[in-house]
Amino acid sequence: MRLLVINPGSTSTKVSVFDDENAVFTKSVFHDAPVLLSFRTVNDQLPFRKNIVTDILKEYEIPLESIDVFVGRGGCAYSQPEGVMEIDRRLYEDTRDDKGGSDHPAKLGVMIAYEFGTSLSKPMFTLNPTNVDEYADVARITGLKGVYRRAQSHVLNQKGIARAHARKLGRRYEDCSFIVCHIDGGITIAAHSRGRMIDGTEGAGGDGPFTPTRLGSIPLMETARFLEHHKPEEIEAMCSRSGGFVSHFGTSDSDKVHAMAESGDEHAALVWEAMIYQICKSIGSMAAVLAGNVDGILLTGGLVRFEDIVNGIKERCSWIAPVTVYPGEIEQEELAGEVLTVMRGEKTAHKYTGRPVFSGFPWD
Repeated sequence: MRLLVINPGSTSTKVSVFDDENAVFTKSVFHDAPVLLSFRTVNDQLPFRKNIVTDILKEYEIPLESIDVFVGRGGCAYSQPEGVMEIDRRLYEDTRDDKGGSDHPAKLGVMIAYEFGTSLSKPMFTLNPTNVDEYADVARITGLKGVYRRAQSHVLNQKGIARAHARKLGRRYEDCSFIVCHIDGGITIAAHSRGRMIDGTEGAGGDGPFTPTRLGSIPLMETARFLEHHKPEEIEAMCSRSGGFVSHFGTSDSDKVHAMAESGDEHAALVWEAMIYQICKSIGSMAAVLAGNVDGILLTGGLVRFEDIVNGIKERCSWIAPVTVYPGEIEQEELAGEVLTVMRGEKTAHKYTGRPVFSGFPWD
């Protein structure tokens, strides 16, 4: 069985083909911020990203018609439970229309898979999109009645890494408590308690550490002052595409910013250090969520290739729990492997309901 796995991210498009569990190839194409910011919205990137997928298939001489199953990373529809989900027209439309209230490039995985799958009448699936919602109710509340925190994070990679680490410990994910940090173009940090992500930073919503492309948490009054001279659309873009390194240096290329810091650029060095500092602050907050009962702090994502990031986190946070590094991510393998279990009848895929997991409290 041949699977095409499509994984658009904030700074890259990653494409894989699997023959059953065996990877035929995986290729990732980096996109610097000026390229992606030339598109007004994420939806406008669809033809650009779709062409990248078809070009990669041509490079490896794999006909689109030879694909049996299309698998796309997802997000931006209404919140969903964890697990494999069929991609149908309703999910495609709600993803396109950002019914979940965010505008993240992961959505394009579902949209491209749907367009390929429907054109060839082939099955289409997604797994653990960015808006899987397992929050504890106490984590939802804010100081404004009717305004709630949303579950938005790198669920696919975080859960994959957490399950893999639990197996390494000889335990079940459902019996462990972890703090998992996905550190890449986007950064999210979450508290995993007994198989559920009960709290976390909303990476693409102006929450948590700033990143190569995101502004992170900033004081509300400073945001209000910014909006006196800027349009709300600018803040929205900075939440996921033009904040962080892009705002400071005009690029989302972490290698360039790190090189600037290493060469003695005072601005770059301080911003780089501040990003690490803010990651550590978020880890500390998740340790409090888990009442200090943490079986491990797991670092994953593309930026853990930088030793100073890993060492900085270990220096500030290793007193909480052992820190383990999983460079890169296992999203492609997770997408292919879990969908294979559905295709083989070992598991059942969810149907998208068009309703969010959480829609308010009784007093709303």
